[in-house]
Formats: sequence, structure tokens, C-alpha cells
Amino acid sequence: MTLLVVVHAETSGQVLRNVERALSAGADGVFLINHAIADDALVAAYRAARARFADAWIGLSFMRLSATSSLGLVPADASGLWVSDAGTHEVAPQPPAVTGFADARAAAGWGGLYFGGVAFKHQRPVSDPAAAARAAAPFVDVVTTSGSATGSAAPLDKVASMKAAIGPHPLALASGVSAENFELYRPHVDCVLAASSVSDSEAELSPTRLSELVAAMR
Repeated sequence: MTLLVVVHAETSGQVLRNVERALSAGADGVFLINHAIADDALVAAYRAARARFADAWIGLSFMRLSATSSLGLVPADASGLWVSDAGTHEVAPQPPAVTGFADARAAAGWGGLYFGGVAFKHQRPVSDPAAAARAAAPFVDVVTTSGSATGSAAPLDKVASMKAAIGPHPLALASGVSAENFELYRPHVDCVLAASSVSDSEAELSPTRLSELVAAMR
């Protein structure tokens, strides 16, 4: 089970402080996301974090960009790229942006893990999450889903059906997982992306809550 902590980037100093908190608590890595800053500022914060934590797993999420557009900005040494909407459809055929992403990634020289949002909060509605997960699996490294809103726990039957549909292909859950409810999701997810449940505020992680979630997962 992998724990990736989401840091809402505001400044390089704030990012460094919170990456340190996440890694010190025992997280497997972090995603930096730019709700509040421009894309180039997020890249600058990433470079500061990579310089300080050279061997850490550090991924990026450009809040307003598609996966293909993100390839123009994501550094070659970024460990992961996460987008809220992978753009996949529940049934074939898939859009060219989906089918062409592998070639675009190779051309960009980026070899990290691609976390693609499926049945994800604030994206287009999906009537059959299991079918959506199955259709997306060939095109994303990690199928990534969420509850209905930030901090909201995902329905257990939704998560279980998505995992059953994709079998050994990795499934990540990106909202509402806490130390208190993790055991419900343990059988069905391979990775947790945690933010609200381990934070004191939008910008600051809580060392205590981080430690509690790490202990529950371990």
C-alpha cells in the first residue's frame, strides 16, 4: 500500500516545509498541486523540492492542464503526473488525446507514473464507474478516483467495483481517506492520495494527522 501526500503549493518555502513533514512521517512520496499559483511557479517549487530531497518520490499535478498539455511543463525527473480527468470514455473508441498520450510521453522523454482521474470529483458524470475504470486502465498507469467533493469519502461500493473491474492494475483513491476509515478501503485500493485528512489548513500539513494515517496504513 502506497501513501502519497498532496501538498497544495503556495511558495517554495512552504512546499519544502510540508514535503519534509510528509516524508518524516513516513509517507512514500508527495504530489505538488497548484490550486493557488501559476504553472511555472509550481515547477519552480518542484525544483526546490527535488534539490532538497533528491531521492524522494515527488509528482506534480497542474490543476488547469490536461495530461498532454502537462507534458510541456513536467520536468523529466518528476516521479509522477496526476490529472483529475484522464479524458477516457466508458466505451470505445477513446479520444485521440487518450490514445496518443503514450507516444506524446515518449516524445517528451518523461518516464514517470501517470495517475489518470476516472469517475473523479467535479468532472463529467460517469454512470458506470467499473466500466469507466476498465476502459481507462490500458491508457493510464494508475486509475485514480475520488469521492464527490474535496475531503468526501468515496462510496465503498464504487471503489470496490472499480478495483474488481481492473484486477491487478493499480487503483488510487484521492479523497476522504483517514486513519479512522482506511481499513474499509484497504482491500480495494493500491494507493492513497491524502490531503484534507492530514492537514491543518489548505497549505499546511499536520504532523500528528500524518503520523496517525501512516500508522493506520502500516
